Amino acid sequence: MRILFVCTGNICRSPAADAVFRALLDQAGLGARVAVDSAGTGDWHVGDPPDSRMCAAARRRGVDMDGLRARQLRRDDFTSFDLILAMDVGHLRALERARPDDATARLALFLEYAPETGLRDVPDPYYDAEDAFERVLDLVEAGARGLLGEVRAAREP
Repeated sequence: MRILFVCTGNICRSPAADAVFRALLDQAGLGARVAVDSAGTGDWHVGDPPDSRMCAAARRRGVDMDGLRARQLRRDDFTSFDLILAMDVGHLRALERARPDDATARLALFLEYAPETGLRDVPDPYYDAEDAFERVLDLVEAGARGLLGEVRAAREP
């Protein structure tokens, strides 16, 4: 299974989801069976590391984001990934507009995997205070736990 997380610039929300979900997969012994990546709808930060504030918040929770680098969504992502998860409704709309006719990936909102939050969007923390990054990580962890449950269920005979 291949999963792609998408946000605007691929420096806050989607790389956080990428790193948190990888950590959960590794803890569950599924890291070798599920490929994970993240991308942005825009190209502003291509090649840049994740936002230092997000990295610091993740590090405090034992999640390492240091090796990640931003990239932009590509046409072939729609055929090379099984599931593309948008971090907010605006990203989902952008994915739907960019979706080529031969796309095979399923598109969804990331927080569909965390209905207990009562939210659809993971808010962008970029222009907010430090605590916004912690709130994003709370939401990302909830979504990642729900997604892990789905991955486990799909892998069971």
